[in-house]
Amino acid sequence: MKKIKWGVIGAGGIADRRTIPGMMLANNAELYSVMEVDMNIAEKLKEKYNAKKAYDNIEDLLKDSEIDAVYIASPVVYHKEQAMKAADAGKHILLEKPICLTVEEGRQVVDYCEKRNVKLATGFMMRFHSYHQKMKQFVKEGKIGNIVSARAQLTCWYPDMPGNWRQSFNTSGGGALMDMGVHCLDLIQYITGYKARRVAGMASTLTFNYEVEDSGLIVVELENGALCHIESNFNIPDDAAKGRLEFYGTKGSMLAEGTISQIESGQLEVTFSDDTKAYDAKQDRQEDRTRKIKVEFGNMYTKEIESFSDSILNNTEVAVPALDGLQIQSVIEGAYASSKSGTYVKL
Repeated sequence: MKKIKWGVIGAGGIADRRTIPGMMLANNAELYSVMEVDMNIAEKLKEKYNAKKAYDNIEDLLKDSEIDAVYIASPVVYHKEQAMKAADAGKHILLEKPICLTVEEGRQVVDYCEKRNVKLATGFMMRFHSYHQKMKQFVKEGKIGNIVSARAQLTCWYPDMPGNWRQSFNTSGGGALMDMGVHCLDLIQYITGYKARRVAGMASTLTFNYEVEDSGLIVVELENGALCHIESNFNIPDDAAKGRLEFYGTKGSMLAEGTISQIESGQLEVTFSDDTKAYDAKQDRQEDRTRKIKVEFGNMYTKEIESFSDSILNNTEVAVPALDGLQIQSVIEGAYASSKSGTYVKL
């Protein structure tokens, strides 16, 4: 089987923790080179993963004709420049979220790559979670009827770290909402099949001292009118976080816990009910129709890499196009505007 040869730009952090280990398990992908600004770190990563080459700058990596695609996991402030340089070199791009500092920058990158016939995908790997795929299937089959409500939460403990790029607006574009709320919103839209058309947001820094918000909450109205609630926090202990994802419809519900995570795990309970009954004034709810769903877990990052590599090999549409990442970011920017103005923002 032909394999896509990958270069990783920003090979530390999430790339080292999750994406590269997932790439190593992919059937149609090969880690060819790694790049970090510190050559000592790059060499250590090369040795760790048995990559062919290590670089301390993007220009030399992109000159390598062996590389078919790049995964960019550097700080967001560098995404625009690095993605455009990769497009100039003819490399297909998997770009971590958020795709750029601003929607305007992201739109420039999307247009730039399209003109150069380069595939560009967003790193929403949670779409590939087996439970999230199953939930999407249930919605498509009409198992819970018309979606009327959804809720998602993703939190972590992220204390003050001087010099940390995620804790400055100029290098991250936002805090908890931009870093983690995007996953929640993407999953709600992906599973329901509806985009947000209106958003209200609140963003505050309650616990720490950095510039970006450590507490964020948004309410979005989907295209079908469903109202959805998203919570993102940098100030909740990891042990206390549940990573819940909930959907409610006219025929039932789906309640997942622990699935909004970097690891494919968690549990899913569903209730499929009959929506033809008359109103029950007692509201007894004596009959428990809840059942646990079983799936076979895998590695979301492996599936993400295999999916993008397959789109390159077969010249097909990517599963998570950058336009999706751009749309998600526009909703978050709308939430920030709403938080400042105290009003809904139409999208």
